[in-house]
Amino acid sequence: MGGLPVRISGIQHIGLTVPDMEEAVAFFTRMFGAVCVMECGSVDVDDEFMIRRLGVPSGRRIKDQRVIRLGNGGNLELFEYSGESDRTPVKQNSEIGACHFALEVEDAVEATERLRAAGVDVLDGPTLITSGPMEGLTWVYLRSPWGQFLELVSTTGPMGYETSDGPRMWSPSE
Repeated sequence: MGGLPVRISGIQHIGLTVPDMEEAVAFFTRMFGAVCVMECGSVDVDDEFMIRRLGVPSGRRIKDQRVIRLGNGGNLELFEYSGESDRTPVKQNSEIGACHFALEVEDAVEATERLRAAGVDVLDGPTLITSGPMEGLTWVYLRSPWGQFLELVSTTGPMGYETSDGPRMWSPSE
């Protein structure tokens, strides 16, 4: 793969297919204060469009499409499809193609307590990393009502890797 890299400004959105749009929007709104910024509804196109432009099999259609914003960061584009007969469960984090995204919070411990109290499926933790490049990061994984993995992260100061002069991770709190 030769050539010059494509110059980008940053991540504009992440797309996520959900089994029930109303449930997904309600979850992100109630638990994280998401704001719906765009509602597209269904998309009226033919099989050729769906196959060639979106890479989905014949007979599938976008039933609903919305974009939500979570805090001071990228957008989350949600899709609900019709025509999918096999409701394959969300991939485990160890599987190729699996996906999770992290939401930065002020205090991952406090946020975890609030989510657990609200009945959200939070995995074990939170975990504070005490050495290495991620030293100072507190993290915890959780699952949405439909099984999508999410992560909460917080820091109380510079992370371990920030002692070098290399590039820094972007943070919505900066």
